[in-house]
Amino acid sequence: MVGTDNPRTTELIRALYDPFTRSHDRLVVMDIRSAELTKYAANAMLATKISFMNELAAVAERVGADIEKVRIGIGSDSRIGYSFIYPGIGYGGSCFPKDVKALIRSAQEVGHDAELLRSVESVNEHQKSVLIDKLRHYFEDRLAGRTIALWGMAFKPNTDDMREAPSRVIIDTLLGEGATIRAYDPVATGEAQRLYGSHPKAAKLIFCRDAYEAAQGAAALLIATEWKEFRSPDYDRLKLLLTAPLVFDGRNLYDPGLMERLGFEYIAIGRGRGIHARQGTPGLAVDNA
Repeated sequence: MVGTDNPRTTELIRALYDPFTRSHDRLVVMDIRSAELTKYAANAMLATKISFMNELAAVAERVGADIEKVRIGIGSDSRIGYSFIYPGIGYGGSCFPKDVKALIRSAQEVGHDAELLRSVESVNEHQKSVLIDKLRHYFEDRLAGRTIALWGMAFKPNTDDMREAPSRVIIDTLLGEGATIRAYDPVATGEAQRLYGSHPKAAKLIFCRDAYEAAQGAAALLIATEWKEFRSPDYDRLKLLLTAPLVFDGRNLYDPGLMERLGFEYIAIGRGRGIHARQGTPGLAVDNA
């Protein structure tokens, strides 16, 4: 995508990229304002899909549905697809938060209230605390003195970027409430040490060499980043290391039925057995029109 009002610029850019786009033309040329808005709109659209799924996950828990089955169902519709419809504990990083905020502000500057985008941002900020809310509910607001294992600190796999990462909300809250954290991330530990090295309660944030060391002696395991190595853990070893077989999964990595058979108490996002699920929950009102 190129934004330019100069035909000569378009000609030069096409010549530059032509060797790389011979099989199909991937160069889209438009005016500068449209290009700027397109960039913000693309990231805002993806952020909207994420917040929409997280909103649905909250509904799924309350009506006893499984958001993962809902995801598969709606994703099978070619008009929707499977990209960016994975529920979790919110988006982070440098692009989505910044671009959503920028688009909201740009709209305000020209006299438009971007109500939908404000909701996207609001849902995402709330979602970063969902795992902590579940943990608080489970332990009846008594987190002080407990040791909690945290798998994943980067905002997504394959990066050490912790900007706007949900893990930071988790870490800040747990430290603030007097818990000890045993944390592990395959690549983001150095960044986390930089961010929290001068924290008043840095001694309560212990960085571990691997996932199993992090689980040693913890009252519960929290999963904040969907690193590949977390997808198939040694369940028997994990169960022995934790003081109780309790897992709060912010990325829905595991099958609830399998976890139950293995003897874990498994609390995930929108899996129908969250803190709001209850017997006798009314079904959805269906309009067959």
